[in-house]
Amino acid sequence: MWCPTLGVHFTSSGFGKELATVVAKNQDTNLVAAARHLEDLAYLDDFDSARIEKVIIDVTDEAQIKAGVAKALERFETIDVLVNNAGLGYFATIEESDMDQVRYMFDVNVIGLANMTKAVLPTMRAEHAGVIINLSSALALTTLPTMGYYSATKYAVEGYSDTLRQEVADLGIKVMAVEPSGARTQWSGRSSQKVVPTIKDYAAFSDSVANVSDSVTQAPGDPKRIAQVIFDQANASEIPAHLPLGDFAYHGGLQNLEGLVSAIKSREDLSLSTDD
Repeated sequence: MWCPTLGVHFTSSGFGKELATVVAKNQDTNLVAAARHLEDLAYLDDFDSARIEKVIIDVTDEAQIKAGVAKALERFETIDVLVNNAGLGYFATIEESDMDQVRYMFDVNVIGLANMTKAVLPTMRAEHAGVIINLSSALALTTLPTMGYYSATKYAVEGYSDTLRQEVADLGIKVMAVEPSGARTQWSGRSSQKVVPTIKDYAAFSDSVANVSDSVTQAPGDPKRIAQVIFDQANASEIPAHLPLGDFAYHGGLQNLEGLVSAIKSREDLSLSTDD
């Protein structure tokens, strides 16, 4: 049974809706779809209700997480796949960021993901099987100005995923981090906050933040294609540990990582000199 966490703001558009639709169309899978408001899941009424359970979950509310997972297990007895894709964006320079908004983004993007996973892991451990899919970002492979705190949440998701993968490697549980490039969703609109720089020294970034779209972006990524690839890879014989999707994620990520490798190797003697 698939249990995508469609979560905060991603239930009526974007990856959450597209992935849930792919699962709902598949006659061999059940679906537990979570949202903050049930009306955001009305699009699932077009599919077989016998295979779909809707639950209310705000990933910042641990009680709702526990209740939603319990309802999923009551209905379908097990959870084979968990998709953690609830997430928020944030556009601001590091210095001018609103730390209350930053903390809330960390609560959603990192702590909410971790609490969802903790709630599902006991079932997967008992079954000695399961797939956990964590929606990361191309901005966990590289960075851009004014996206520092968002990148920080996704770098945290990468570290969390890599560690979890090692801890459950012998338990039959797989962990996949998905790093999409920009896609045609409302992520930069209602799922994001922005603070246009006012400090003169950061004026070069003002237009890029001010012009962040409040509606569906014009990014090259196709949410339907992304959802289908995620679904296919989750059901593949070998599940990738990392799945960068799109040109920016692939080429931008490689360029940044190759630069990091080069920088580390250039100071090999210095790095190794601190050990006895």
